[in-house]
Amino acid sequence: MKIGLIACLCLFVIALLSSCTDKKTPTPAARTAGTPAYGDAIVIGSIGEPSTLVPILASDSASSDVSGQIYNGLVRYDKNLKLEPELAESWDISADGLTITFHLRKGVTWHDGQPFTSRDVLYTYRVTIDPKTPTAYAENFKQVKKAEAPDAYTFRVTYSKPFAPALESWSQAMLPAHLLEGKDITKSELARHPVGTGPYRLKEWIAGQQLVLESNHHYFEGRPWIDRYVYRIIPDSSTMYMELKAGGLDYMGLSPVQYQRQTNTPEFLSLFNKYRYPVSAYTYLGYNLRHPLFRDKRVRQAIASAINKDEIVQGVLLGMGQVAHGPYKPGTWPYKADLRDLGYNPERARKLLTEAGWKEKNAAGFLVKDGRPFSFTILTNQGNDLRLKTALIIQQRLKDVGIQVKIRVVEWASFLKNFIDKGDFEALVMGWTIPPDPDIFDVWHSSKTGPKELNFIGFKNSEVDRLIEQGRSTFDLAERKRCYFRIQEILADEQPYTFLYVPDALPAVSARFRGIEPAPAGIMYNFIKWYVPKEEQRY
Repeated sequence: MKIGLIACLCLFVIALLSSCTDKKTPTPAARTAGTPAYGDAIVIGSIGEPSTLVPILASDSASSDVSGQIYNGLVRYDKNLKLEPELAESWDISADGLTITFHLRKGVTWHDGQPFTSRDVLYTYRVTIDPKTPTAYAENFKQVKKAEAPDAYTFRVTYSKPFAPALESWSQAMLPAHLLEGKDITKSELARHPVGTGPYRLKEWIAGQQLVLESNHHYFEGRPWIDRYVYRIIPDSSTMYMELKAGGLDYMGLSPVQYQRQTNTPEFLSLFNKYRYPVSAYTYLGYNLRHPLFRDKRVRQAIASAINKDEIVQGVLLGMGQVAHGPYKPGTWPYKADLRDLGYNPERARKLLTEAGWKEKNAAGFLVKDGRPFSFTILTNQGNDLRLKTALIIQQRLKDVGIQVKIRVVEWASFLKNFIDKGDFEALVMGWTIPPDPDIFDVWHSSKTGPKELNFIGFKNSEVDRLIEQGRSTFDLAERKRCYFRIQEILADEQPYTFLYVPDALPAVSARFRGIEPAPAGIMYNFIKWYVPKEEQRY
């Protein structure tokens, strides 16, 4: 969700020069593999600034991007989206599937030099399920019946019943017990000065401008080749693109227009490599179901019927994406390919609105009920041009059926704090990442509608609750599929979201970086293996 203040170029240059060695004149990179060498920096552009670097307290993508370089979990997904060991060296699962015993790596240290042990895992578990911790990620750990640390390098969890996402749940970032035990985690200095076990450690954070990470030379998987990871906050995508072309950035996600029409010149392609792959995420129009306008299912169905999703995919994404019909990525096993979703049908939209009592129109041509026009505001975050364009197309299509839509673009931190967390919105265009495991408890279960939780639209459906619980409580793939297929049918009927599209990821990376291997997991999964040959290093 996943945006910050505009970074000033002159301040960035001063800050970067203080963080890096001398900057050389960029030259077109050779396409040969070259020889791996330590050094250089990667400068990444982001429209968002992290909200906190305590991972369990954040749900935005900017925080996740940075924290992912600082912390590790016990397990992680490999390039093919299969679970593999990380801080755990291995694990054993009992015959009944209810007990997992993790054997932790020895010799792993926190960035302050203290050893990583089972004490840290036990603390992470306990603080996550603590009712005083305002986290959206407690539910998976609440399924644990017993957690124990028999010795410094063994951690064991036992579940009272089968829990399908059990192993995956331990990909959560581990936290340093020696710095946090007995303290209020919401007031910890680790929010701005994190201490992890990961490949990079935070050197500086200039609010609204950039974060600079330095490589951990003692990282348990080996020192990363790239010395510095600079995360620049540039809320406007057009400004970010100009910075990329000017050499101020090494990496950014391109818009479809930038990818197709602005980056095919010999000059650009001599300096950058472009990648394209379906991203594991979807964009949606979500409704605040507590708002009187959206309590009637027929109204939500009418809005969905008035929106032409194919028009958005072609007009906004230039065809570089797919129509979304539910919370799963097309082509994955939980995705219901034959789902009967509401297609584009303005006449059906008008009929449904009439049935819901919206029969009269005012002089401006907008529907009126009980003397009030059908008017609402769509919120979206600053810096995401695709979401703004999507909202503009929706605005026009809803005008065609008599609904007045206003659009408000809000800076990312304010968007989260003042609107999402407080439930103070009518509708919004946003996106979610789609995790490899199809469990959707945190976003869709009725118990997750509280402050800072992820079901912030207030969706409540007893059958969906039951199916979510059933789907996560069995290891039987056919049974899980049955549950998730039925959930998609209910969501298509209820329309708490109008699912819009699954976009393609379109990153551009400076051609001087080698070691990039596109895979189902994207391109960043092996970042510690990226390198720049010594003769091409810039910083």
